[in-house]
Amino acid sequence: MTDPREAQSLAEHGAIPRDLPSPPPLATLSSSTDPVALFLDFDGTLVEIADDPHGVYVPASLPALIADLNARLEGRFAVVTGRSLEALEAMLGPLDVAVAGSHGGEFRQAGSREVTPLAQPLPGAVTKRLSDFAKDHGGLLVEPKPFSIAVHYRRHPEALAALVACADETGAAFGLKLKHGKQVIELAMPGSDKGSAVERFMQGPPFAGAFPLFIGDDVTDEDAFAAVTRLGGAGILVGPMRETHARWRLESVSAVHAWLAADRSSTPNSHKENSPA
Repeated sequence: MTDPREAQSLAEHGAIPRDLPSPPPLATLSSSTDPVALFLDFDGTLVEIADDPHGVYVPASLPALIADLNARLEGRFAVVTGRSLEALEAMLGPLDVAVAGSHGGEFRQAGSREVTPLAQPLPGAVTKRLSDFAKDHGGLLVEPKPFSIAVHYRRHPEALAALVACADETGAAFGLKLKHGKQVIELAMPGSDKGSAVERFMQGPPFAGAFPLFIGDDVTDEDAFAAVTRLGGAGILVGPMRETHARWRLESVSAVHAWLAADRSSTPNSHKENSPA
């Protein structure tokens, strides 16, 4: 069941409730004109969500899968995550693929170590205020990032109402965007969202002119679902059915891996799916 606050966030994104079919095989999403560009979320999409974001299990095969997808798509591939790039590479090792971290606040092209910020750094006073709140409410898990800060309440759901009030007040004071995720509240600098990151990638080579696909599981992925839809592409929701901008749905993280690994002998160059109704 969708959390009421997640439902409110979805309504703000203009998401509509409807049943979603499974996506066609990646290799068959092709035509002679529009190559596929694939954008993947990390937590809840490539790896299972854990109570502690530092304790997720990363399959040993995941870095190789990422490299394989990047090669198959001729570089039209990116990981777009809420984690910082530093935290992501601590789990996966150095990445040569295109990647956006901190919900798009950090932006890096494939083969480069140069990070382009898409937002201003988060003020230290915000981190202190939410860290102090977390200590006073049972030791909520705080995840500071360069352009945002996340507070996980999975282990202390009783603190949610007070946490939302604190985040609302702090966000208003510092001009931040409040994001509701899966048992997590996040405050982010303006410009730090996954949709902006996808749009930035799609403006230049090798992504420009491609059919964009974004795969993600959380409410924070709705910006990206909306962005790829505006660009003529489609989103793939991971997990239970809910209101969403996505066109297709995969049941679980394991279903994502199976879908990505299928038809490896074929190169998914382009798109031939009928336009949505």
